Amino acid sequence: MPRTFAEVLHPGFAQTMDITGPMLVDQRSAFQHIQIFDTVRNGRVMALDGIVQISDRDEASYSEMLTHVAMIEIGDVQRVLIIGGGDGAVAEEALKHPQAQVEMCEIDGEVVEACKQHLQHIHHGAFDHPRFTLHIQDAFEFMKDTANKGRFDLIIADRPDPVGPAQVLFETTFYELIHDALTERGVVVFQNGAPFYQPEELTDTMGQLRGVFAHSGCYLTVTPSYIGGFMALTWGSKGTSLNQLGADDIARRIGDINLQTDYYNAAIHSGAFALPQWIARLMA
Repeated sequence: MPRTFAEVLHPGFAQTMDITGPMLVDQRSAFQHIQIFDTVRNGRVMALDGIVQISDRDEASYSEMLTHVAMIEIGDVQRVLIIGGGDGAVAEEALKHPQAQVEMCEIDGEVVEACKQHLQHIHHGAFDHPRFTLHIQDAFEFMKDTANKGRFDLIIADRPDPVGPAQVLFETTFYELIHDALTERGVVVFQNGAPFYQPEELTDTMGQLRGVFAHSGCYLTVTPSYIGGFMALTWGSKGTSLNQLGADDIARRIGDINLQTDYYNAAIHSGAFALPQWIARLMA
């Protein structure tokens, strides 16, 4: 019998993956259990505390959508902050925009070191890029620094599910700190789980965002390794509304920077804002 990894994130449901070869990483940091391993169907996977964080086979549908939807709509994004994202996938996408200075605030340096070694084919050396800066720090404390007020055109909260130390990243106080760190045109994008299994997470977050940001909303992606079908990506802004560009303008902006992607394109950009009715009800 092959060795298996079982993810039990949603009560009453689990997914298992057959592991091939040795465990590449299986260690406990000060914050969490880090595992990296190869699988039969999902490629190379990283899990934290038994929850799948990234699979190289389908990560593009997640990292590209967290990044390019807002960057293309805002245009000329100068400063990007990634909260979490220790695998480097989102940083690699943001750095495809030639004018962007990218910072990452990741609490667990051991995650970064493991990913530098074993996920090079995902981050493509983003950690060593001259436009990239890494902060190994608690994101909540980082956002409290008054030097960050009004600094960022885009903040991407590549946060894990709201368990353990990540719970603080789902609190209204955290959203208020992010609001203050954005420029007037700036946008924040959040990972918000799979509404099929986590409907209350989307409803609660949208209520919080409406109370903090002048503009907010949700768009969708599908990443097979994140079980539950659609993934909700929520967003907020002081002065920018997403889903305002037409397909021709989106395609032109993509072409202007020769953006190379595996999932994201102009049609996907526009279609991502079309919500199934049951998800639209969760937003109400």
